[in-house]
Amino acid sequence: MSGRTAVSAVAGDGADVGRVRWPAARVDFLRSGAPWRAAGYLLATGLSGLLLCAGLLVSGVVAGVLAVVLVGLPLAAALALAGVPTAAWERRLVRFLDGGRVPDPHLLPERPGLEAWLRLRYREQATWRELGFTLLAAFVLWPIDLAVVGCALTVPGYLIAALPLLLLDGEQVNVLKLAEVHSPALAALLGLAGLLLLPLLAYPLAAVAAARAALARLVLAPGAQEQRIGELVRSRARLVDAFEAERRRIERDLHDGAQQRLVALAMTLGLARLDAPADGPLAARLADAQREAGEVLAELRELINGIHPQVLTDQGLPEACADAADRSPIPVATRFDLPGRLPAPVESAGYFAVTEALANLARHSGASAATVDGRYADGRLTVEVLDDGRGGADPERGTGLTGLADRIAVLDGTLTVSSPPGGPTLVRVEIPCAPIDRGAARR
Repeated sequence: MSGRTAVSAVAGDGADVGRVRWPAARVDFLRSGAPWRAAGYLLATGLSGLLLCAGLLVSGVVAGVLAVVLVGLPLAAALALAGVPTAAWERRLVRFLDGGRVPDPHLLPERPGLEAWLRLRYREQATWRELGFTLLAAFVLWPIDLAVVGCALTVPGYLIAALPLLLLDGEQVNVLKLAEVHSPALAALLGLAGLLLLPLLAYPLAAVAAARAALARLVLAPGAQEQRIGELVRSRARLVDAFEAERRRIERDLHDGAQQRLVALAMTLGLARLDAPADGPLAARLADAQREAGEVLAELRELINGIHPQVLTDQGLPEACADAADRSPIPVATRFDLPGRLPAPVESAGYFAVTEALANLARHSGASAATVDGRYADGRLTVEVLDDGRGGADPERGTGLTGLADRIAVLDGTLTVSSPPGGPTLVRVEIPCAPIDRGAARR
């Protein structure tokens, strides 16, 4: 076992959370940075717990006094969320101790905004577990943390400093406020005892730090139900990625295989028409066959474009949406203000949301015009499709928007439909993302 993992609480996401690995009695443990990380961990948790204790006491008193005039009620409600930043800090400290990540148990809100975030946080069990751990850290754990790290460092430090302090004073030194030492020989023996005691105390220090980290993992990591939800989200994301890869493979096979063979067939039929008598029945049949091949080729190209258009891969979301607008039977104006290319899954989800919305308004809305407006702000892509149709769109009636909402949800995005009777209909897609370099864009 290496010195790094000797004090680690197991960093698993499930069954191993909370199980402590006690430090092994090996020399490499003492030579590693594990004892110092354990001391730094307990010092950080102790000091932050002390500050948290003072902050909670002051905030609680202020909220109680102001509650008489109802002003303190929002502050009291905000104190219930004190565990959220505290838990985030504790998870970072655990990672500092042993390098293992503690997963965040919180879900992302279904839509942006403070209201949605607050509503979700107050409903989550993780919020109340974090509040309980915050109260435990603020009023119980921090004195233990500081006492352990203080004893492990100050007691050997006092013993080691006995001889230098005696030589500086010249007469006596008060060791640990317990005994007066006048003899340099005795002070030297105490210093030697401190040097021996310092590595010995590193083991209980590391054990306490590991137990403290295990408690943090047990309370602050996702519970069994939250882990199942997280695994479902991850599995859905993997399925969507696999589906997207299969779509691209089918598009390549159709483009490079069936489409090329249809082009060759149409050319062969055209050459055969040149060899056939112009006024004979064979020429007419060849002309019909060539026309049918051309129509099949056009349909195949439309199918390929629907699977994954090449313009989306080559030029990005604005040009792909402009191309879809040009093919719409209803006049559609497009406006985009993007900082550059976005991740391929984000562009793909935005494009298919636009094409589905345009297909729906062409079939059902009775609209005479529509606009597609895309913008990027505050780390979020927003695409809106607005038409002047009759309204009354209902995603539950099989318009294809439900599947799109699931696809966008995998990217932590939201799909919102506003379609009152009489119109207008607004379809809004919001997806959190970050722009990518042009050279890193997927080709």
